[in-house]
Amino acid sequence: MKRALAAALALLLMPLAQAERADALKPFNVEGNKATIDQATQTVILTGNVIGTRGSMLLKAERAEIRETPEGYRSVVLFGANGKAASFRQKRDGGADEWDEGYGERMEYDERTDIVKLISHATIRQLDGRTVTREMSGPFISYDARKEVLLNMNDVSGADKPGKDRVSVTFYTRRPTPAAPPEAGKQ
Repeated sequence: MKRALAAALALLLMPLAQAERADALKPFNVEGNKATIDQATQTVILTGNVIGTRGSMLLKAERAEIRETPEGYRSVVLFGANGKAASFRQKRDGGADEWDEGYGERMEYDERTDIVKLISHATIRQLDGRTVTREMSGPFISYDARKEVLLNMNDVSGADKPGKDRVSVTFYTRRPTPAAPPEAGKQ
């Protein structure tokens, strides 16, 4: 999952902070209610309350499919279930309490390309502590961690299709609120 899931997972159409770089060097631990390992295809499938961790990164899903190439790259697909989305949360480098979190009915991450995709009811947020500073939502969000570019497309296929859903980006005020001017006649 390197820095991408988080970094993605991580966020919004402008230069982004990187996910915790140290996370990429830590073991990836995944647990669930059931695991099936197919050594011939290098595939692991976990089902039931799946929780994955790698350093500061936390993944949650109902089902996870993890494949490893002969070169050692992993691809991970997470699925939500019963109206619940798959989710991730990861600390970003550069701040004491800065986080990225994302949600989608399906999430895909490819270690080789360092691209994460959130599909169907997708949302990515950047947080400073518990305060959301930026948020993006739509049917499909793709994050290229190497280029630090997010695409928010109006169709779950990842395409821009006329007449389909709309996408949104919300920027929250990060600067202090100015003091109110004194009322007239009162000083």
